[in-house]
Amino acid sequence: MQIPTDKIREVIGSGGKVIREIVETSGAKVDINDEGIIKIASANAEAIQKAYDMIHSIVAEPEQGAVYKGKVVKIVDFGAFVNFFGKRDGLVHVSQIENRRLNHPSDVLKEGQEVFVKLLGFDDRGKVRLAMKMVDQETGEEVAPEAKEEE
Repeated sequence: MQIPTDKIREVIGSGGKVIREIVETSGAKVDINDEGIIKIASANAEAIQKAYDMIHSIVAEPEQGAVYKGKVVKIVDFGAFVNFFGKRDGLVHVSQIENRRLNHPSDVLKEGQEVFVKLLGFDDRGKVRLAMKMVDQETGEEVAPEAKEEE
């Protein structure tokens, strides 16, 4: 498989920690060169697939507009940080949690809670912007804006 050269460091990890973990967990032999070409070798096809999936989860980029299942990792006054894509976190602003005004995100969320989030995009500093209010929290499906619940 080929990965962007700027991701090589993430796959290898500090002192080779990440790549060693991939090799130990999958049982496959993994080799990376300076051009970002990764060779995975094993007599076992499952080991190759496992190593491939682990590497893919490190180098893949989340897609704008896609819905992900995540976990609330931190609640702050202006929103909640949700871990939604491998090791990636993003902010659900307090205005994007529900279709009503909340005094504080902790009114409806708690740390460790699993939620569905939609990736709105990235702000000018490259920070991930997420939203919950347009995703049905039970099914993970996107809800049309007109279909607001009657209370």
